[in-house]
Amino acid sequence: MINPQRFSIGPADAAIAMVQWGESGKTPALLVHGTGFVADVWDEVACELASAYTVYALDRRGHGASHKPGSYHFLDYAEDVRRVIHALELHDVYGIGHSAGATDLLLAAKLLPGRFTRLFVMEPTIMDPRAARAGGLDEESLSRVEGTLRRRAEFDSAEAVFERYRTAPAFADWTETSLQAYVRHGFEPLDDGRVRLRCTPEIESAILRPIYEAMAQVYVGDARGNPFASLTEIDCPVRVTTAAKSGPIYWEMARRAVALIPQPSTFVFEDAGHCVAQEVPERVVEAVREFAK
Repeated sequence: MINPQRFSIGPADAAIAMVQWGESGKTPALLVHGTGFVADVWDEVACELASAYTVYALDRRGHGASHKPGSYHFLDYAEDVRRVIHALELHDVYGIGHSAGATDLLLAAKLLPGRFTRLFVMEPTIMDPRAARAGGLDEESLSRVEGTLRRRAEFDSAEAVFERYRTAPAFADWTETSLQAYVRHGFEPLDDGRVRLRCTPEIESAILRPIYEAMAQVYVGDARGNPFASLTEIDCPVRVTTAAKSGPIYWEMARRAVALIPQPSTFVFEDAGHCVAQEVPERVVEAVREFAK
């Protein structure tokens, strides 16, 4: 395994925490995690890709050691990706993203024309602005967003978190390495020896609201508007993947992405769930390499 390098981009009050695997100077690959997680959940994928790429991953705003400003719209995340690519002076980037992190890359492609050579996006969070609906979230979706506030945020130790999450359905199929990485970097130690989620329930609830609005086709955006129409202007090849064991809403959003993107291709991970990179990292590495050929 490779010992990753850690650094941050930007001032302390707006820092984006970064992880790098492998030597500098190779073709860059930028990995972006999904909601609730951290850069280090890519470790098994990143270590394998580092033989051919300089691999970077970031803690998305609100997550890990990155800034937590309170604004969590889709364009905020795309702007953070732009900041990273400009700060590191990256060109010919292979973008690899999962869920809402995949959306970050798709929207950043419009902000950074010519910077990406290809995008490999696993079940991105997408709405089709051509089929937008009026109104807001229904009661069931609101209940799910607000239900996040009841998530347990503090535990007696990192070991207690691991034991609790090891048997939780959401993490049942994760590799031990991926789950250990999430526990180690997704929680911060407290003075009394306990640990607390870095992406607190309050932050995750705020992050999830626009995501659920996009799922329901009711996302409006902020003063910058709805950015999803920009997917029709992506200027590089995109592979949109789904996982056979995830769920219908993820497949539907993948279909929306394929309908909007000019140069899409598709791939299905059989016998895997939504967090495919943490469940079967070796298959993700194989698929990423195949798309690069």
